Parts: sequence; structure tokens; C-alpha cells
Amino acid sequence: MGLHELVERLGRIESLDAAAKPAGKAVARAVSPRRLKDVLSGSWLGHPFHPLLTDIPIGAWTSAFVLDLLGGRRSQEAADRLIGLGVLAALPTAATGASDWSDYLGEERRIGFLHAMANAAATACYGASYLARRRGSRAKGIGLSLAGAALATGGGYLGGHLAYVRGVNVNRNAWDHAVEEWTSVADEADLRDGEPVVAQAGESAVLLLRHDGRIHAIADRCGHAGGPLHEGTVEDGCVICPWHQSTFRLADGGVVHGPATVAQPAYDVRVENGKVQLRSSS
Repeated sequence: MGLHELVERLGRIESLDAAAKPAGKAVARAVSPRRLKDVLSGSWLGHPFHPLLTDIPIGAWTSAFVLDLLGGRRSQEAADRLIGLGVLAALPTAATGASDWSDYLGEERRIGFLHAMANAAATACYGASYLARRRGSRAKGIGLSLAGAALATGGGYLGGHLAYVRGVNVNRNAWDHAVEEWTSVADEADLRDGEPVVAQAGESAVLLLRHDGRIHAIADRCGHAGGPLHEGTVEDGCVICPWHQSTFRLADGGVVHGPATVAQPAYDVRVENGKVQLRSSS
């Protein structure tokens, strides 16, 4: 059995829910303030924050491993400092990852839970390694850091599986083709103020909404996790996803609040002979 099949089997272990579900709910409550969720998700950055931060502890710990292996006595202090730096950097990295994970369900939540547990154990090993090194137990410290490296590698594989196999936190609209030509999608008479309508433009589902005398059109599928925006609520010229409360401007699809980090595809709108016509905004 290959690693892919093993991870898929792990995701089907329902007994993990006994720990994963309450932990996920606790994290969701902790990060529920909108500004905190925006910061941890990376909405302000236009890119998920967690994968950017992972490079710091991974880079520090990998560099320490190389120095332990090849650096000799002159590199011991540098290796120790890199171990400590990695432990410190792991804390905000874990916070951003936990925030993302709190939005997962089912098998993705279980795999993410194991990913988090492996990385937490790795961080604990590296923390113990740092203390052992500072106390002069160098051999013990190196042994603990090697254990941490093994755990971090396993955790990294699980994280990669979530991203590249399961497509977690990948923009759901990335593969939609632009609508280059004006395309009729609905009758203007069918649009009532404040009532969302779903239309089809090429291969893409589009949310149409007449608001304050103007017809707005953005992709209906939330880029964060695929939620149907037409089932959400409209407030202050924005639509709020019913699944995770990502908030987008109707005027241009821009992100107002996360966890989404990428704007919704937006469309130019015109009315010709009673027909609502769309094309992708440039």
C-alpha cells in the first residue's frame, strides 16, 4: 500500500472525530472575531498565510540539521539558535494552520487533525532539543531534533496531501474560463431588487443581483471552499457566503472579510433588448 492510499485510509477513520470535532469547534470559536480570522487566513495579503509561514520553521530546522551533520564544533551555537528560531516560528505557523483547519469537514478535518498532531509533536521535540543543547546534552539534543525532523516530514506529507490531492484552500474558481464575448444569461424582467439569481455564463455559474438600481454579477461559487453565494446574505453592497462567512463586494468581487483570500471573478453587465448580457471584467 502506497502513502497516498494510507493517508486516504486515515481520513476514513471516523473515531478520529471524537477528538477532531470538538477541537475544530474550539478553534472556530477562538478565531471567530472577523479581524482575527482575516489576519490568520491571509485575506489582507491576498494569499493563504499558513503556507508562507511554514517555510520559516522548516528552513531553520533543516539548516540546523545540516550544521549538526557537517558543521563541526564551530557551528554548534548557530545550529542551536536555528532550533530555537524554528520553535518560535512554529507558534504563529500553527495558529494560522489551526484557523484554516477549523473550516474543514469530514475526511479533510481528520487528515488535518493528524497533520496538526504530527507538527505539534515535532515542535515539542525541537523544543526539548533546544533545552537539552543549552544544558550541554548535545547528543540528546541532536537525537531529539532528528525525531522532530521525522515527525515534521510526516506532518508535511499530510499537509501536502490536503493541498495537492484534496484541493483544500485552493481557489475554486481558478479553472473557470473567461467569458470573452457578451453573452445573454437572463431576462431583465426576472431580476427583482435584492433577490439573487443564478445564471450560467459558459461553464461558470454566476450570481446576478440587482442592487440600488444596478445589476451586479460575480462568480456564484465561493473561491474559498465552493459555497453557493446565492444562498448567502446581502449587506452593505456585499454578499456573505453561507458556509464560512467570506464577504465579497458585489461591485467587483473583492474580498472584504475572509477566510477567502482571492477575489471572486467579476463580470461587466449590460442590458440589450431586455436581455442581461455578461462578459468577464478585464
